[in-house]
Amino acid sequence: MPPKEVDTTISPSATGPALALANSHSGNHPLKLYAGWFCPFVQRVWITLQEKEIDYRYVEINPYHKAPGFLALNPRGLIPTLVLPPSEAGEQRVLYESVIVCEYLDEQYNSGTRLLPWDPYERARARLWVNFVEKKLVAGWYRFIQHTQEKSYTIEEVRNEFLDNLKTFVKEMDDEGEGYFGKEGFGLVDVSFVPWAGRLWLIDHYKPGGVGIPKEEERKKLGEEERSIWERWERWYEAVMGREGVKGTWSEKEEYVGVYKRYAEDQTGSEVGKATREGRVLP
Repeated sequence: MPPKEVDTTISPSATGPALALANSHSGNHPLKLYAGWFCPFVQRVWITLQEKEIDYRYVEINPYHKAPGFLALNPRGLIPTLVLPPSEAGEQRVLYESVIVCEYLDEQYNSGTRLLPWDPYERARARLWVNFVEKKLVAGWYRFIQHTQEKSYTIEEVRNEFLDNLKTFVKEMDDEGEGYFGKEGFGLVDVSFVPWAGRLWLIDHYKPGGVGIPKEEERKKLGEEERSIWERWERWYEAVMGREGVKGTWSEKEEYVGVYKRYAEDQTGSEVGKATREGRVLP
């Protein structure tokens, strides 16, 4: 079935902690984040702004109902879009693509959390794993949530592929420190996956069998290596989700259920949804 018409009925604002945070950044400021509260790509940048302790203005838009003023800033019409203070010559400066924006903010501002390591090797390694997150885990999350019975592959195949990639990711985590991916602490690799890790429950909600991550009682029956992987995953999840810079960017859970219903039915008209449906790389 073809996707339904573009959804313009999404709640016009965040709720819960995210609404309070958005309201606290509603004043005029030359650094502006054009955002949608429901978008995980936006959440990457929002977390980065909070972790870097940067002041900014949060501007809520519906990317499925693109106003001409927004398209003038970003002709692709995608969020997040970051509008920078004008250059010395008065030229308007705009950035988009979530990982690129996060890297820019980390390099431009010395405040708050350093997200990319100073060491060139460790910095390159972090970028390597951000790339893995993008190509394997994020792409796999959408393939999972958009699975329907009409697909040429089964839900079990999608689940096994996603869990295999998730275990590969977990095996590369530092085993010491405070639980984050890298030994330097909370960083860009963590930021790159937090929004989708925090939405895994939507797959449990919508898909038969759910994600398949074994619960504590189930882990007791696993071998030592498998058990240690999922214990390490739980440690990472608790660490990243417990950060103040992350907690404030979430809306109330029930709001996400409605937004992602079209993904679960593979009827979304979003660019990411269309790319997943057509087997293309994410835009």
